[in-house]
Amino acid sequence: MTGIFDSGIGGLTVVKALLKLLPEESFIYLGDTARTPYGNKSADTIIEYAKKDAKFLLDAGCDSLIIACNSVSAVATDILRELYPDVKIFEVITPAVDAAIATGATRIGVIGTRATIASGIYQKKIQNGYAKVQVLSKPCPLFVSLVEEGWMNERETKQIARKYLTVFREKSYQTLILGCTHYPLLTSVIQRAVGKKIHLIDSAEEVIQKYKKEAATKKEAATKTYFLTDISPHSVAIAQKWLGKKVHFEKADI
Repeated sequence: MTGIFDSGIGGLTVVKALLKLLPEESFIYLGDTARTPYGNKSADTIIEYAKKDAKFLLDAGCDSLIIACNSVSAVATDILRELYPDVKIFEVITPAVDAAIATGATRIGVIGTRATIASGIYQKKIQNGYAKVQVLSKPCPLFVSLVEEGWMNERETKQIARKYLTVFREKSYQTLILGCTHYPLLTSVIQRAVGKKIHLIDSAEEVIQKYKKEAATKKEAATKTYFLTDISPHSVAIAQKWLGKKVHFEKADI
């Protein structure tokens, strides 16, 4: 059983990729909607939240974890691996970096939360062995709130995207990493803002590709359980719209 966790509903982009590639896989999803977003919080706070999220899933019977949050992946992956050395833990950053490098781009952009961008993790991983690759990282903190609000195609969202992202078009970047699992919900808006020539890398899809290659699937009756730390009709409606089907959410107390 695999546990997947994120600060809110954005991690359902990872779930959607998993349902597409491995429809028979069993999983438990945990969205910490009561404390979202993580990306504007300090590293210490994010680490504490990540520990509680991981413990909840492992106590529920999970034996592997997918960190469906770039902010947690950036600051807490090593700590979780030290705490749980026998648990296979997948993070979303390395697969996205590998996919971006594989495009052969010499100019790679990265967008994410303040915590992810401040960590410098994407730039470090990209330029480790590829020092000549030019990297531009830019925080886009409002995107998470817009997704959680369900404002995927509002005029204001498009204006904010243009303000954040015009620099990548103007400086002729070739590849852009969506360094937050909420951001794929804004793919069409982001693509319009940066232009058709820039190739987008979806960290949610890339981590599931890696999971498919490396994780041993279990031969058991598939079960899929969804938890939120705060269940509101609004969050449930957006989640079900994105997944394209009705799912039952249970309340998680962590």
